[in-house]
Amino acid sequence: MVERIAFRGKTAQEAQALKPDEYMSLVKSRQRRTMKRQGLVYRELIQKVEMHKKKGITKPIRTHVREAVILPSWIGMRFDVHNGKEFQALEINASMLGHRLGEYAFSTKRVQHSAPGIKATKGSKFLAVK
Repeated sequence: MVERIAFRGKTAQEAQALKPDEYMSLVKSRQRRTMKRQGLVYRELIQKVEMHKKKGITKPIRTHVREAVILPSWIGMRFDVHNGKEFQALEINASMLGHRLGEYAFSTKRVQHSAPGIKATKGSKFLAVK
């Protein structure tokens, strides 16, 4: 069965057509509060997104703003989100709406431990394996 990607029962096209007030009524209170303040803090990112849409640029938008709430107008766009070391590619779809960019660009990796080697101390078994 094909998975239907939607946001609160709305398809991607319906979600993109939502006005900002309608969208704010659908998200949770923490995101709603952030979006009310977002105009001042994320003005540069929002302007950059609008410029890319207006000019039809398909190149990903590079950003360090991990705490930006994903908006419906961003569906289908590509972002390169900084994770503290490098930029990770991210393509926005309807299921990501209401979340933050940083949730999809992990800043930590899984640490793998190994058995201690020959003539090793007991503490050396907790060193990360490359």
